[in-house]
Amino acid sequence: MFQPAKRLASLPTPATIAMAARARELKAQGKPIISLALGQPDFPSPEAALAGAVAEVEAGRTGYPPIPGQKLLLEAVAQKFKRDNGLDVPVSQIMVCNGGKQAIFNAFMASLNEGDEVVVPAPYWVSYPLIAQMFGGVPVEVPCREEDGFRPQAEAIAKAITQNTRWLVLNFPNNPTGAILERAELEAIADVLRQAPHVMVMSDEIYEHLTFDGRHHLSLLNVAPDLADRVLVINGVSKAYAMTGWRVGFACGPEALIKAMVKVQGNSTSGICTLAQGGAAAALQEDMSGVIAMRGTYERRRDMVVKALRDIKGLSCAMPEGAFYAYPGLKALIGKRSSAGRLLSDDVAFAEALLEEAHIATVPGSAFGYGPHLRLSFAASDEELIEACRRLKVFVEQIQA
Repeated sequence: MFQPAKRLASLPTPATIAMAARARELKAQGKPIISLALGQPDFPSPEAALAGAVAEVEAGRTGYPPIPGQKLLLEAVAQKFKRDNGLDVPVSQIMVCNGGKQAIFNAFMASLNEGDEVVVPAPYWVSYPLIAQMFGGVPVEVPCREEDGFRPQAEAIAKAITQNTRWLVLNFPNNPTGAILERAELEAIADVLRQAPHVMVMSDEIYEHLTFDGRHHLSLLNVAPDLADRVLVINGVSKAYAMTGWRVGFACGPEALIKAMVKVQGNSTSGICTLAQGGAAAALQEDMSGVIAMRGTYERRRDMVVKALRDIKGLSCAMPEGAFYAYPGLKALIGKRSSAGRLLSDDVAFAEALLEEAHIATVPGSAFGYGPHLRLSFAASDEELIEACRRLKVFVEQIQA
């Protein structure tokens, strides 16, 4: 009888994927499911990306690609860092991966030994601690309070760092809260890191272009270039360019780390689909008008959704500054019962009842290390968002004391 490897025995399915799977099951049964569980842009991929992929086909570039990435995409990524972040990065410090998640996987596999600690501000994207655990890493959570705008405090990060700390993970704009780090906050974190020269930094900037209210993303490298030999930047085309299914992410960092990550990838997936690379290169080389238009739509939807959530008695909701998620708090509703009699003992029970009774798929905040909350994606149509908020309001109003 098959027994999974010990490293997988205690590894749960990511909550985002589990909730989306259950929503699909119910939808297949004919239930009127509205899924706000995945970070899936509801826009088509750019025309330039489609043309870029076709160009690869027409040029006959359908053989095995170089493991670090094709020259045209590596150069497009380098140009992107120069244009968007003011960073001069040689292609020797860049690699292309099957989405941002593989970049994280490669980095942790290339660097973590048993017992190494990975400091992760919470709320966090579910995969950071899970991937770290796969390689014997020990996630160390740093709670980011709602009253602090879900931003990590430099003092709390300093207290979490030990001699066993290998990585600090920063994901801003943040999934799931939409929080953004300002210059002063990044400078304070940089000061902490200067006192801990053994700590690497993983800066996941996949939502960098999805910022609201006139805010602009700053990379840690913009405020602390002296830390460049310890910073790995993760990015990709999935979110801002609505290219989730193309599976193209990229990373830039110290050359020795990138070489180690390429070695990992060379013994797992090898290179990335040539057609997808051509499409990604074309998207990155386009002007930003399409991204700006999407951002405007997300900002309008954010305003609509947050207003609706704040109008529901019993919910709290911080205003997301970026990304495309709302993160309402459920504290006042925990311990009560749904109209069907389900005990809402925690945010997991709340999310399950909401799916089964109101047919809205969300993700419980505890999956991101900080509950009781829900994560709702507003990367959905206006009609779906309006109906989902209406159903949620009815569901909450019918909760029994």
